[in-house]
Amino acid sequence: MNVTETIFALALASNLHPKQHIQYAIEQLRPHGLMQLSSIYEIPCRDGVGADYYNAAALLSSHQSVAQIQDLFKQLEQSCGRHRPSHDISLDVDLIAWGADLQQMQFNPKKLPLALDVKIPLYEIWQHADLKHIAHHYPQFSLADLGQSSFVAQPA
Repeated sequence: MNVTETIFALALASNLHPKQHIQYAIEQLRPHGLMQLSSIYEIPCRDGVGADYYNAAALLSSHQSVAQIQDLFKQLEQSCGRHRPSHDISLDVDLIAWGADLQQMQFNPKKLPLALDVKIPLYEIWQHADLKHIAHHYPQFSLADLGQSSFVAQPA
């Protein structure tokens, strides 16, 4: 049987021990397929309540189904101690879109309209017209910076 790969566009976020939780999520996602990761951005909480978030995006090419990927996300969130509802988010992993290639992606209607904290990192790795956003000056850094005890934010 020939199983085709699907590209999954993911949004990752954390505002509770974000370095450790984003790094953990990426480590757990890597075995599930080829992954391209955006920079990590520090963006204020959408509603102004709670700590700033670390936001990132990934494109994951995998043989898994949409349902399997979504189950994996729930497991990752639970293993990081995610509680709903809360303004302290240990880990949030959302499926934004999926498809056979980047020109034929289907957006997840449950995630529309896309928030700026999703658009910014995702546009870095997938230049889709629906992801264009206004200019920003949010701090940006790489995954390698997470392993350091302190990091210098790179200008956007």
